[in-house]
Amino acid sequence: MNKDTSLNKKRSTPKLPLGGLLAVIILLALAAGLFMIFRDTTPPVVTITPDAQQLGKESIVTVTVQDPGSGLRSLDIYAVQNGQRSPLAVKAYPGGIMQDEETITLAKSNLAEGEFTIEVTARDASLYPFGAAGLVKLEKSYSLDLTPPRIYVESPVNNLNQGGAGLMIYALSEEAAKTGIQLGERFFPAYLQPGASGGRFLYYCMFAHPWDVPAQDFKPFIIAADSAGNSARRSFNYHTNPRAFRSDRINLSDGFMEKTIPEFQGLVPNEGSLLDQYLYINNEIRKQNRAKLVEFSRQTSPVMLWSGTFVRLPNAANRARFADARDYMYQGKKVDHQTHLGLDLASTQQAPVPAGNDGRVVYADFLGIYGNVVVIDHGLGLQSLYAHLSSVAVGPGDMVTKGQIIAHTGATGLAGGDHLHYGITVAGIPTQPIEWWDGTWIKHNITSKIQ
Repeated sequence: MNKDTSLNKKRSTPKLPLGGLLAVIILLALAAGLFMIFRDTTPPVVTITPDAQQLGKESIVTVTVQDPGSGLRSLDIYAVQNGQRSPLAVKAYPGGIMQDEETITLAKSNLAEGEFTIEVTARDASLYPFGAAGLVKLEKSYSLDLTPPRIYVESPVNNLNQGGAGLMIYALSEEAAKTGIQLGERFFPAYLQPGASGGRFLYYCMFAHPWDVPAQDFKPFIIAADSAGNSARRSFNYHTNPRAFRSDRINLSDGFMEKTIPEFQGLVPNEGSLLDQYLYINNEIRKQNRAKLVEFSRQTSPVMLWSGTFVRLPNAANRARFADARDYMYQGKKVDHQTHLGLDLASTQQAPVPAGNDGRVVYADFLGIYGNVVVIDHGLGLQSLYAHLSSVAVGPGDMVTKGQIIAHTGATGLAGGDHLHYGITVAGIPTQPIEWWDGTWIKHNITSKIQ
């Protein structure tokens, strides 16, 4: 018994003195405190947008702040103008969050037009040293513009025909970020002309009364927006003549479709009947092609490149006319309806095609329903289109002169025989080509306004 008792005494663990235990606790508390102090020595990250210096009444300033360390404690946003500080947002985060975003709508502020500064102060919940490392201040200066552009109409008389074009000349009190004539969902861009004077900036705008807009629904107006987002709109005097367009029938045959569809290999789903594939071309690809014409119109000169009347394909007979309403018939039944938006001119096979007027080639390649195509830009969004060509003699970027041979007629695309499909577009919208062969019309509606 005595031997076992002495053995147990030898194996017992000595007890830690009370003073040593207290020292360990203090060291652990000190380590935890130091961890809390040093765990976040990086201040919050603040960003202020937008980067644009010029702002308008409808502009929004966004302040984003984040602190992934100890989290955010407070955020103060002030506007400073003419020595006056106005609070825009003052926030505290008792529970602490890692990120926040504040949007400031200038329309709801009391800022006056002129220079001002956005001042942001953000604090996080860090303790090192005494919270000073968790403080950040950021400023960004802006200019507030509350005045929309003023519009001065320079063309008091504007006569148009349904399907035809016109020219509006007007001035603005400042250079615009976007300006032109709005007609429903269609927009006709205007182009700044050189030589601003007297605080006025002169703009030329080619626009149209589209064939598919009834005269009673034709209600165009000028719009102008500056870089600060301020916008203005104004109506103007005009008179438009309604026009009635012809109707026509196109009879589809299996032979014609068998000959035509292979040219669209890779563009048409290889499924369905011949008729299904043709209707896909006549509808979906037609829409794509017309959208391309709008794209081409943005590649335009801001000044006129043409002069005088446009030339016509020599010794050519008129076939289909502009805005003919076409019913497509197959085996005695109507299967489709489209509008023919150009003039079909028939001459000898592979007849030489002259450029209608001076300009720059913006496209010379295959374009779906139009086959081989040349598109020439004449400035101000006015462009001429030459389609169904058998060969092309010019390329994109080439400058051409009125009457220069640019191609030869053919039967590519959806052509039923050798001819030239001739079109005139304004901002990509097809218009009546015949107007541009008429010197009197050009004088009264275009050049007299410029002079």
